[in-house]
Amino acid sequence: MNYTLHQLTIFLKVVETQSITKTAEALHLSQPAVSIQLKNFQEQFYIPLVEIINKKVYITEFGLEIAESARTILNELSTIDQRLHKYKGLLTGTIKFASVSTGKYVIPYFLSDFLKKHENIELRLDVSNKTKVIEALEKNETDFALVSVLPDHLQLNKIELMPNLLFLVGNTEGFKEHTSANKLILESLPLIYREEGSATRNAMEKFIEKNKIKVRKKIQLTSNEAVKQAIIAGIGYSIMPLIGIKNELKNKQLHIIPVNGLPLKSTWNIVWLKNKNLSPVAKSFVKKIESDKAKVIEKYFVTSIGK
Repeated sequence: MNYTLHQLTIFLKVVETQSITKTAEALHLSQPAVSIQLKNFQEQFYIPLVEIINKKVYITEFGLEIAESARTILNELSTIDQRLHKYKGLLTGTIKFASVSTGKYVIPYFLSDFLKKHENIELRLDVSNKTKVIEALEKNETDFALVSVLPDHLQLNKIELMPNLLFLVGNTEGFKEHTSANKLILESLPLIYREEGSATRNAMEKFIEKNKIKVRKKIQLTSNEAVKQAIIAGIGYSIMPLIGIKNELKNKQLHIIPVNGLPLKSTWNIVWLKNKNLSPVAKSFVKKIESDKAKVIEKYFVTSIGK
């Protein structure tokens, strides 16, 4: 065996993304470079690690076992680096975060001071819908996750950050027509939904089901930004998190339509697996958040959470 740490890193990323293209993007390499290193790594094993069928990457059972060993090796090497820098008085390593889509308006502000203070720390932030974020937690692919709805099936530690409020939102014309309304207004409006797996969609559907509202027309879009632009263009209305529409409200592109029973309320939480062995970097981040979260909320979010 004569594999390199570079090959282990590439192979592990291929396993995680199941894509040569996404691996190349994540590691800032060309696709041919990834393919060559993957081929060189594979040649050292007489059992296939991956199968590529119709340009889609499939990881074999043996490949998954090798990936676990690769992850262990790379984690141990990271620990060695962290111990070395500890003796130098520096905090170093990588902090991995998975955040639900709307969380991208929240988590950067809680990371900013920490990353400025520790310049040797790298950040990996994956923004996706709730389903994929929970999967990353389950597979231990992330240190922390930012969610507004806690999964029932996982044992988690959590730090509560602040409220997450969801309102019915329309554009300027919609606001003029409906300066206030009851729940039945939702039966006459074209409603824009997020994709399956979104926590925002889940909250919206529960509200509609609880109040036995019959939706006239349903439109589905796959990002918070797409929903905002569709509402501004007059395509429809939606129930949206206040945190993601601050600028549009300020510019009067969007308006909140008061409805009985709204806003829907949940809480933003930073969570991690209860039995997870946190790295020195992760432990330091937890301490930083616990001591500074009130200041961050006061500085950046007071007007966004209804205080």
